[in-house]
Amino acid sequence: MRTATTKTTPTTTAVAGAGAGAWATGRRLLGLLRPVKWRMLAAVVATCAFVALNVSAPKLLGDATDVVVEGVFGGTFNEQQLAALLLVVAVMYIGASVFSWVQGAVTAMAVQRVSYGLRAAVEDKLARLPSAHFDEQRRGDVLSRATNDVDNISQAMNQLLNQLILSVLMLLGALSMMLWLSPLLAVIALVTVPFSTVVTVLIARKSQAHFSEQWTTTGELNAHLEEYITGHEVLKAFGRQGMATEIFTNSNDRLFRTSARAQYVSGAVQPLLVFVSNLNYIAVAVVGALQVTAGAMTIGGVQAFIQFSRLFSQPIGQIGGMLTLIQSCMASAERVFALLDAPEIPRDGAGQDPAGRAGSGQHRADPAEADPPGAGPAEGAPTDGVTVGATGGRVVFDAVTFGYSRDVPVVEELSFTAEPGQTVAIVGHTGAGKTTMVNLLMRFYELDSGRITIDGEDITGRSRDELRSLIGMVLQDAWVFSGSIRENIEYGRPGASEADILEAAEATLVDHFVRALPDGYATVLGNDGDTLSQGQRQLITIARAHLAGRSILILDEATSSVDTRTELQIRQAMQRLRRGRTSFVIAHRLSTVRDADLILVMDHGRIVEQGNHQQLLAANGHYGRLYAAQFAGGEETPSAPESGR
Repeated sequence: MRTATTKTTPTTTAVAGAGAGAWATGRRLLGLLRPVKWRMLAAVVATCAFVALNVSAPKLLGDATDVVVEGVFGGTFNEQQLAALLLVVAVMYIGASVFSWVQGAVTAMAVQRVSYGLRAAVEDKLARLPSAHFDEQRRGDVLSRATNDVDNISQAMNQLLNQLILSVLMLLGALSMMLWLSPLLAVIALVTVPFSTVVTVLIARKSQAHFSEQWTTTGELNAHLEEYITGHEVLKAFGRQGMATEIFTNSNDRLFRTSARAQYVSGAVQPLLVFVSNLNYIAVAVVGALQVTAGAMTIGGVQAFIQFSRLFSQPIGQIGGMLTLIQSCMASAERVFALLDAPEIPRDGAGQDPAGRAGSGQHRADPAEADPPGAGPAEGAPTDGVTVGATGGRVVFDAVTFGYSRDVPVVEELSFTAEPGQTVAIVGHTGAGKTTMVNLLMRFYELDSGRITIDGEDITGRSRDELRSLIGMVLQDAWVFSGSIRENIEYGRPGASEADILEAAEATLVDHFVRALPDGYATVLGNDGDTLSQGQRQLITIARAHLAGRSILILDEATSSVDTRTELQIRQAMQRLRRGRTSFVIAHRLSTVRDADLILVMDHGRIVEQGNHQQLLAANGHYGRLYAAQFAGGEETPSAPESGR
C-alpha cells in the first residue's frame, strides 16, 4: 500500500496540461447530446415559447402604464382596455411558467440519458482496458473518474442546458425589443457588453487550470481513501494511523486550496457583471427620463425599456455566473475523456503492439470486438459442465518471452509442453515469473515473442472470450462478491441448475461448512466475505471453478495463506477439481506439488529445471535445495530482487 508518495501517471499528466484542448473538449461534450437531439429540440422550442411570452409581457405592461397615466393626467380612464391588457399579461406569464417547466423537465430527461450513456461507456471502457493500465493507475483515481467526474458532468450539463439556452434566447429577445423601443437607449445598454465579454474570457482562461487541478486532486484523495480502507487492519497493526492522517490531511489541504482558488477566480465574474449592469441601469434611467421630458418616449415606454434592460443584463450576469459550472464541467470531462481514450486491449488478430501495454498502440477496438479481461461464459452457456470450444487441453509454450517494459524481460525463452490431463506445477522464488506465465496463457498480456498453443492452435487465433471459456482460475486472493454463497458459486456458470451447484459444492468440501450456517446457501456475503475464514472463501472459489467445467485449470498459490488443516482440505478439493483437466499449479509450498506430473522450476524468468518430483530430487539441483529448505530445516538463499511477478 502506498502511504508516502503520490504516483504521477501519464493520464494525470495529460489532464493537467489539457487546457489547450478546451475547445475540443467542449465540442466532444456537445457531441454527447447527439442521441438526444430531438429532446433537446423540444427543449429549445419550449424555451423559445417561454422567452417570447416573457419578453412580450413588459411591452404590454408599458401600454397598461400609459393607459393609467393617460387616465390620471388626461381625464379619460379606459378600464376595459386596462383590464384586457392585464388579463393578457397574466395569461402570458402563466404560459411562460408552463413552458419553463416543460423545458426543465425535457432537459433533465435528456441529460440523464447522456449521463446513462457516459456511465455505460466508462464501464465498457474499463472492461476493454489492458491489465497494464490498472498496473499504472491508482484504483481510487480511476473510481473517481468513473463516479465523481461523471456525476459532476451530469449536474453541470443539467444546469447549463437549462440556463444557457434560456439566457442566450432571453438576451436576443430583450435586445430586439430594446432596439424597437429606442435605438439610442439600446446603444447605451450595449456599451457594457464588450467589457463584460473581455472580463469573462480572461477569467475563464485563468480558472480552467485551477478546476483541472481541483478534480485531479480529488482523484488523488479518493485514491488515498481507497488504500486506507482496504488496508485499515495493516495501518492499525503497525500503528500508522498518524501517518495516514497526515497524508490525508495534506491531500485534503491541497484540495481545499485548489477548490478555493477555482471558486474564487471564477466567482469574481458575476459580481463584476452585476456592478456593470447597475451602472448601465442608471445610465438608461437618466437618459430615458430626458427622453420623456423631450417627448420622444412615453413613461410606459421608458418603464418597458428598463424592464427589457434588466432582462438583457440579467442573462449576461447569469452567463458569467455559469463560468464556474463550465470550467468545472470541462475539467471533469477532460479526465473522463482521458480515460475513454486510453489505449485498449488490441483487437483479436490485430497487428498492434504485442505487449498490450497501457502506453502503447493507437488502435481503439470496437466494444463488440474487444473482450473484457477475465470474461467468463456468456449467459445461457451449457449447463452440463461442457464449455463452448472444449478442447483436449494440450498446452505448448514455444520460446515465450515477455516483459512489462520492452527493455526488461520478465520471462525469457520459456518452452515446455503440458499434455492433456497432466498437472504441471510451477515453483520458484518470489519474482521468478510464475504468475506472469499464466497471465500470458490467459492473454491478460500479449507476448513479445514466441507463441503459446492449445491443441496445436495459437491462442492469438482465438478471441479472448473463447480462450478464457476454456480456462478455470483459482487465485491466491479468494475473491467473493456481495451476494449469497449460492450466487458466488453460480458465478462460474450462470444459469446452472441447483443440482449442479450442490454437486460442485459437495465435490469441493463447501457443502460441509455451508450447511452449518443458519441460512445455508442463502447466506449473504458482504465486505469481501469477512464473515467466512480465508480457507472457506478459497473453497468457494474452487467450487466456482469446478462448476465452470473448464478443460484447463490454473491454481495460483491457492493454499498459501491458510493453515495446515485447511490446506489439506483445499488440496483434497483441488485434487477432485484437477481430474481430467490440464492443470497449472503455482505454489511455494512444495507439499502441494509433489504429485504433479511435471514440475517447472523457475529462476530469474527462465525454466532452470523440469521433471517430476523424484527426478528433480535425484538431480539435486535448484529444486532439491528448495525442497531441503522447506522440509529438512535448511535455510533458503533468496534470489536477487527482480521486476517480475
